[in-house]
Order: sequence, then structure tokens, then C-alpha cells
Amino acid sequence: MLVRRMGYFSPSLSIKTSPFFSFLTKNPFPFHHLHPIQFFKPIHTKSPQTHLFSMNQKPHFTTSAAFLQEPTNTKTLSNRSAKKARRDAPESVLRHQLDQCSKRGDLQEAIRLYEEAKLKNITLNVHHYNVLLYLCSSGSGTEGCGIEKGFQIFKQMGVNGVAPNEATFTSAARLAVAKQDPEMAFDLVKKMKSFGVPPKLRSYGPALFGFCEKGMADKAYEVDVHMGESGVVAEEAELSALLKVSSFSKKADKVYEMMHRLRASVRQVCEETVGVVEDWFNSEYAAEVGLQDWDARKVKEGVVKGGGGWHGQGWLGKGNWTVVRAEMDSSGVCRSCGEKLVCIDIDPKETENFANSLAELASEREVKANFVQFQDWLQKHGPFDAVVDGANVGLITQRNFNFSQLRSVVNKLRQMSESKKLPLVILHKSRTTGGPAQHPNNKKLLESWKKAGALYATPHGSNDDWYWLYAAVSSKGLLLTNDEMRDHLFQLLGTSFFPRWKEKHQIRMTASRDDGLKLHMPPPYSIVIQESEQGCWHVPTLTGDDLEIPRQWVCATRKKALHSVFR
Repeated sequence: MLVRRMGYFSPSLSIKTSPFFSFLTKNPFPFHHLHPIQFFKPIHTKSPQTHLFSMNQKPHFTTSAAFLQEPTNTKTLSNRSAKKARRDAPESVLRHQLDQCSKRGDLQEAIRLYEEAKLKNITLNVHHYNVLLYLCSSGSGTEGCGIEKGFQIFKQMGVNGVAPNEATFTSAARLAVAKQDPEMAFDLVKKMKSFGVPPKLRSYGPALFGFCEKGMADKAYEVDVHMGESGVVAEEAELSALLKVSSFSKKADKVYEMMHRLRASVRQVCEETVGVVEDWFNSEYAAEVGLQDWDARKVKEGVVKGGGGWHGQGWLGKGNWTVVRAEMDSSGVCRSCGEKLVCIDIDPKETENFANSLAELASEREVKANFVQFQDWLQKHGPFDAVVDGANVGLITQRNFNFSQLRSVVNKLRQMSESKKLPLVILHKSRTTGGPAQHPNNKKLLESWKKAGALYATPHGSNDDWYWLYAAVSSKGLLLTNDEMRDHLFQLLGTSFFPRWKEKHQIRMTASRDDGLKLHMPPPYSIVIQESEQGCWHVPTLTGDDLEIPRQWVCATRKKALHSVFR
């Protein structure tokens, strides 16, 4: 076996190299701490006149590589034989073995396979390298030699001219943070664009969390700005980390900014974030910051401009905060401080745009003609005060579909409606023709709803979720369903408008032997972080569901009386 010993590469190399190799040689920062290591000769051999790393050459492949890339007998093999040959090729076998190591978290076996592959001159592709880097950068590899081995593999990947992708850079960034070097992790992310690789949220995680853990607030803010420039939106974990480092660094303005970013994008926060929020309000520094006297008119203008629930004028008041866990009564009044939460309005234009986007998505994923037909039907028979997810209601308490339960709910909604109009019931066609639907009483019920224009049967092969959601949004009405709307279909709708719409329009149900089926109307207040005109804060948590268990809120108020000018 031919072995070539290599040290660091000079940036002045005049030979033509791959972009990734050039990055590693001209930017040796990820590897400046490594000692020279041995690299095995790539599987293709070069003529004596050609430089080892030149890209202008015709390689001579080994048998296994040639079999994959230029199979001479593919035409004569049957499809089954060809598939078996590809599956049994050394590269495919290695991929399967490494994937199994990844599932088990077995770094040692993965490294053994890697060394064996080099000895056998097996060509590694980006997937092979990514699995190895992932294992080296994960919990199983971030102790002992795993980190060093990861950097060696990362460098060898560049030497062999294998183009990196987002997963490659992300794993390398995790390796850097495991070495307590978030600066290197950030440099790697910044290099991604030059390779035509757009960074993802996870790409920034190592650098951002690394800086936050070290208390390097200004560097963490740099990462945050870079994320914004790349079109990457921070989520709760990132905002919570930025909030924590801002609190630790006594940057009150940044704490205020992160609180409002949580309000705008996260709304209800997890227990870990709750702890960060409570630590800030309980800190001595938080008691010192804030306006002693403020212009109440500007605060009110800020509330109106923002749509309610916040003003954005900064911390109001001074003095220690009283921080408690509290509940809201049915009208939205805090049982601790007596502050009444507000219901934040939704712009009608936003609702219209959302309905159009919803129709566009549905037309892409459903048979377009079927959904267009539904839109035409809705235009003729709508709008409706309420829309019912028929399957969800009929199956809420038992396996067999219960039409009497559905009828009871429909009648309740009709009585509650000012127009006394029947709600629209959406059912899959199979629910209206087979099984319990064949019972004479149920047949009669379905026929009466159909004649009244209050029943729509979605066609075979369709997803009725699109139909009942679009009907409710376009009608600007209420939606009765216990569907939490969290699966991939609803994730397509984004996290900005949809949660706000759902909060104000979804009716939910509980069933009990004593009370039967009980409807829970949308709350008369918004379940989102709220900042009052007096400077009080209320932060909703994920503890509680507002049905059987009251939701827990963080209530933060000043102990001292608040003052303002221009009352």
C-alpha cells in the first residue's frame, strides 16, 4: 500500500485544486492544532507527469469504483441482477454499515470501517463522510480522540476533493464547539456561502450556543445578525439563549428585545425559557432598570400601533419585581395582580391572504378540480358562522362513528349562532355512504343537512383537513375540532399567522359521563406574552391546556407604585 506523508499545504500552490481543497489549504484554521498525519493515496492512480492533486487528469479507477461508475455489462444484466450488484458494491456495503453505526452511536466501529475502507481503496462520498463527522461530533465522539479524528476526517474529505454540504459544515462546527472554539464554528458557517451552501438554523447552533455559554454576548449578537442576513429565523431555543446571555451581561435593552421577539414568534414558552425569564425579573439589575416617569400618551400610542398587548417603549418603572406563577379567570383577569389581558386583533387583510395561501397549497396537494369544485360550492352556500370537523366530533368518545353525537353538537352551534344558521359539516364521502350512515335515522339526518346546504362530502382520496380549514378561514367563522393541527400539513402554513388565527377561532370539546359533550369557546384574550401600559408582564407557559388544567402564567409586576406623566 502506497502511503504519502503530508504536512500543512502552502497557500502558494499553483496547481489547480478543488474549491474545498483550496479552502482547507488557504484557511487552515480548523486544523492548525493538528500534527502532520498520514493520508492514504486516493484510489485512482496518476501518471508520473501529473501532480497528485491536479484536477486536470484522467483517473484510472480500481475495480470497485469502475464497476459503479462505468459498468460495461449493465445492459446484459437483468434489472434484479443490476440492483443486487449495486447493493453488494463495496461503497454501498460501507454506507449501510456506517448507517448502522450511526443508529447505534458506535463511533469506534465506524472509525474501524473507515480505516479499513482506506486500506481497500474504497471511494468515500459525501454521505460516508457526513456519517463519520456526525458520530465524531455527537455525544459519543466529543470525548478523547473523537474530536481529533473528526478534524482529520474533515481534512481528508477536502484532500480527496469531496464537495461538502450543509450537514458537513454543521458537523464540523459542532466539532469546533466541542473544542471550546465557537469562533471557529462561526467562521465555518460564514464560509458556507462561498461554497454555494445555504446555512440552516442548525448550522448556526454550535456558534450561537457556544458564545452564549461562554458569556460572549456581543459575539452571540453577531451570529444573530448573520442569521437574519441569511434569512434564517431564530426559534425559542436560540432566543432563550440570547435572552439568558443578555441578562447575564446586564444588557437590559437586549433583554427587552428578546422578550418581544419571543412574544412575536413563540407566544407560549417552555419551562426552560420560563426559568430564564424568571431569573431576569428576580435579578437585582432588573430592579434598577426602567423609566421612573414616562409619557403615558406615547405608551398608549405604541399599544394602538402594535395592535394591542404591548407598547414597545421599554421598561417602565423601577424597583423590585414580584414574580409569581398565576392563572387567568374565564375573562382573562390575572388571579394574582388583577391585570386584565387583552384580545389582540387580527388584520382582515392577513386573514384574506392566509385563505388564498391555503387554497393554493390545497390545490397543489389535492386533485385541483375537486378543490376548485369545493370553492365554487362554498361560494354558493357560504359563508358559515361555524365549520365542524365531522370525523373528529363523531369519533371523539368511541371507535364507531356516532351520528347522534354529531347531531347534538350541530344543534348546539346553531343555537349559539346569531343568525341561527346551521354550521357546515365536513365529512369524507365514505362517512356519508357506508357503515352507520346506512341507518335510516342517520340517512335522514344527512339528507336534511344536504338539502340545507350544510353538508359537504369530500371525495375519495382527499384529505378533509384542507376542506374544513379553508371553509372556516374563508368564512371568517369558528372551527370545531380537537385536532391540534401540528402535523406536517399544518406546518406548511407557518408559525406566524396560523397560531394566532387558531387561537381566536378554534372551538374544542371535552366529553364526560356526567356532563356529556362540552364545547369550549376560544378565550376572550390572547394567549401570548403581554406587556401592559403600566409595565407589567404576563408570560404564558406550556403548562396546562385551558381545558382540564388551567394554563400557568408568569406574572411579573413592580412592588412599588408606578408613576407616569401626562396621566
